[in-house]
Amino acid sequence: MAHQSNLIAENIEQYLHEHENKDLLRFITCGSVDDGKSTLIGRLLHDSKMIFDDHLAALTRDSKKSGTTGEEVDLALLVDGLQSEREQGITIDVAYRFFSTDKRKFIIADTPGHEQYTRNMATGASTASLAIILIDARYGVQTQTRRHSFIADLLGIQHLVVAINKMDLVGYDQARYDEIVTEYQEVAEKLRARDIRFVPMSALKGDNVVNKSEAMEWYQVDGTPGPALLEILEGVEVSRDRNLRDLRLPVQYVNRPNLDFRGYAGTLEAGVLRPGQSIQVLPSGKRSRVERIVTFDGDLEVAYPGQAITVTLDDEIDISRGDWIVAEDAEIAMTSTFDADIVWMHEQPLAAGRQVDIRLAGRSVAGQISDIHYQVDVNNLSHHATERLELNAIARCRVALNANVPLDDYTTSPGTGSFIVIDRLTNVTVGAGMVRHVVEGDAKPDGEVDWAGFELELNALVRKYFPHWEAKDVRELLKG
Repeated sequence: MAHQSNLIAENIEQYLHEHENKDLLRFITCGSVDDGKSTLIGRLLHDSKMIFDDHLAALTRDSKKSGTTGEEVDLALLVDGLQSEREQGITIDVAYRFFSTDKRKFIIADTPGHEQYTRNMATGASTASLAIILIDARYGVQTQTRRHSFIADLLGIQHLVVAINKMDLVGYDQARYDEIVTEYQEVAEKLRARDIRFVPMSALKGDNVVNKSEAMEWYQVDGTPGPALLEILEGVEVSRDRNLRDLRLPVQYVNRPNLDFRGYAGTLEAGVLRPGQSIQVLPSGKRSRVERIVTFDGDLEVAYPGQAITVTLDDEIDISRGDWIVAEDAEIAMTSTFDADIVWMHEQPLAAGRQVDIRLAGRSVAGQISDIHYQVDVNNLSHHATERLELNAIARCRVALNANVPLDDYTTSPGTGSFIVIDRLTNVTVGAGMVRHVVEGDAKPDGEVDWAGFELELNALVRKYFPHWEAKDVRELLKG
């Protein structure tokens, strides 16, 4: 169910047209364990009349068996669907839910609060435009509150809503709310997010979630009654966050259904694209002009960030998966070395010099984490030296690739400035990174043999097939 609307019965075609053209907001709920993230999402869906009757009946039945709210319906079970989640009463994996109101469509990612599942939280935050940071009014700001706030900020989320939950358990006390706001503002001073709002609420009781609370009439913003959470979500402006200046279309697939059609498919990450526009392809530097912008629903006259499109060009030029289509006059760094913030997601620690595969905007390149500049302490966001990263640690690292690639700063274009780190032997994702600084003058000249990269490749093969060999044996082999 999307939402209840009189138009569904009166004029279904008009309803579908309006629904199709609504703005979409992706947001996440995050915070510490048992702050009420799943309950909040359940309350949003329930109070907005977005649950089918049979689903509500099943939820009522499940609440008696697995619920944690006594005789009341446990709304958290709407998103905590895994058996282990219901048994433990926690969120483990990221759960996505869709709903809409008359003003906007929403995709919610309910992310885990436990430290061991921080990597799941980072996954959910990677596509979000807004983050709801929940805080239990009884306990205030916790370590995970700081950690999740920092990761959301690290991933470039510009809009944070700090929801101080369970106000019913502190008697809807304004002094306690003000105390937590002051406490969190110390964290906010170290974040780059430009839009941070606070709202007191009770997800269990429904206060200030969809409807304004009569128990907290003291809650005001700029001298007027403060908005409920849904009102904030409907009104927040996220369209200005998109980069409409710098054209970036990483090619994900070369579409060749027959001899008469060759298209280059991908998601437009930044900029605006139109037929007739002059472009260049990186890394080759070849130039051409856009002939058509093709979609399943027909050709487009203009494409915007976030749209999945297929582009045809006037000229037959060599374009492969991982190449970028950019503006003709774009000046983009081609380099093999850069600094990045990396969230480490594997139980085996990361040590400097580790050989990995980097997957960046559809392209896979071998390389290594050559240096760990510093690790970030999530409690106070201070920096300290370290020789290795443990699970869920965050650090600024130097990445050295075996080949030149086009690179963007993450703040300019998240889609072409982010990457994942792959273990070369197991092919497991072990980290996620955001490009922060391109090392100038470190590009490898065309045609130059990359002996360091060759040694990395050889080392990986030796470790796989000759595990008893040591690094010095490989060096001796290279000398020979």
